[in-house]
Amino acid sequence: MTHTTKKFLASAMLGTLLAFSAHAVTLNIHNGGDPASLDPQKLSGDWENRIAGDIFEGLVAEDAKLNPIPGQAQSWTVSDDGKVYTFKLRDGIKWSDGQPVTAGDFVFAFQRLMDPKNAADYAYLQFTIKNAEKINKGEITDFNQLGVKAIDDKTLEITLEAPTPYFIGALTHYTAYPLPKHVVEAKGADWVKIGNIVTNGPYKPVEWVPGSHVTTVKNDQYYGVKDLKIDGAKFFVLEDQEAALKRYRAGEFDILTDFPTDQYEWMKKNLPGQAHVAPFSGLYYYVINSSKPPFSDKRVRQALSMAINREVIGPQILGTGELPAYSWVPPGTANYGEPAYVSWKDLPYSEKVVEAKKLLTEAGFGPDHPLTAQLKYNTNDNHKRIAVAIAAMWKPLGVNIELVNAETKVHYDQLKSGEVEIGRAGWLADYNDPDNFLNLLVTGVQMNYGRWSSPEYDKLIKEGNAQTDLAKRAEIFKKAEQLALDDSAALPIYYYVSKNVVSPKIEGFVDNVQDIHRTRWLSMKE
Repeated sequence: MTHTTKKFLASAMLGTLLAFSAHAVTLNIHNGGDPASLDPQKLSGDWENRIAGDIFEGLVAEDAKLNPIPGQAQSWTVSDDGKVYTFKLRDGIKWSDGQPVTAGDFVFAFQRLMDPKNAADYAYLQFTIKNAEKINKGEITDFNQLGVKAIDDKTLEITLEAPTPYFIGALTHYTAYPLPKHVVEAKGADWVKIGNIVTNGPYKPVEWVPGSHVTTVKNDQYYGVKDLKIDGAKFFVLEDQEAALKRYRAGEFDILTDFPTDQYEWMKKNLPGQAHVAPFSGLYYYVINSSKPPFSDKRVRQALSMAINREVIGPQILGTGELPAYSWVPPGTANYGEPAYVSWKDLPYSEKVVEAKKLLTEAGFGPDHPLTAQLKYNTNDNHKRIAVAIAAMWKPLGVNIELVNAETKVHYDQLKSGEVEIGRAGWLADYNDPDNFLNLLVTGVQMNYGRWSSPEYDKLIKEGNAQTDLAKRAEIFKKAEQLALDDSAALPIYYYVSKNVVSPKIEGFVDNVQDIHRTRWLSMKE
């Protein structure tokens, strides 16, 4: 993960920044967390995706409503058995340095994504590609056996392990972006430094000050550059929601990507039409490190889950109406039908608490022998509000919680390395399919922060993904989901709503279930 210094930026980028004059239409976005990198294979957060999706483009892109549309590929065909996709690249597509984007750049990127040495957290999202998983796990060392082939510079063939209903949607994800082979090979890890990086999306980065902001300008080599209404964007790092709202009201930000929920009613009255709250394909949850006692005891995990009064979180603690979550896969997810639910979902809350106390007593805990644990969350007013409320709900069970917060990057590093007892996490769908959520509980997946492991669950997920009949696939997946819920593998808390604040001068902002709003679809009234 390479960062640049302010001094380097000042000298190397002065010319470009001067060209980006005061007359340019610049979008100022409150982006939340600090990006770990500008390398699409080193990312894991929605705050990073906002930047990556503006500066890179895959074979397939998204329109404003998030429907897949041709991106770097102008068209594609699928074989009769549903396993071989052939993509025709657009004529004349180029990197921002003027070099052509070729099918070889996609082959290079997919091989690098699967290279175990690269340790890409999200490589598994593309395991549907033939031999991808075996290469990523070191079982196959010949990268040419990966099912991604350049037939010629303009034709790319991707072969899958099995027909995959969501594959085109998965290609909009940043794990499927091409990389400039000529730059990565010449510069190594430094290829993402400002001054080195070249991109193929509508915009290109010209400034990156870690901890502060990333600035982009139009990529004049992009095939659709003439249609861009906004000249560039500035993505600001700021995790303090209250401060962000103040800066929005002062006119410093055009879009907030989150807001303090206790301000929602005030905003509805005082900033009419500017606060956007919309259904969202995402899950807010707590992980419990089941590789360590006492959390390895299912009774402890279930007790903690049962004692969370989910019904009050959305309407009262947050005030934005998030729905209580009793399933792992959010309802309404494509290719699935009704999800599985915890068996105690419909018990009155008082009975849930009685049962939770009983389970903890059986596990050896209670008021005379309290369970003491740390609950970690990333710094954010809303996460704090929820953590304080849940710690209070656990208190009557004889559970003493120490709350610990850290900035987003540090928090997720701790989750990935297993340095948590109980930790806050969230998952926003990368593609509309239950597999995207169920994968989070598979053994060995880096995003399985709670280290929960079940060979039977892993087997069911594999079996489901090998199934071409969608109804049978859903049935197998549901069995896996039920198994995980019965074991309290993690604690689903609520299904997300997206929360944005959008200036009245911004046009083209469309609420959608993945809360992705690319700058290319936006315009700004003076």
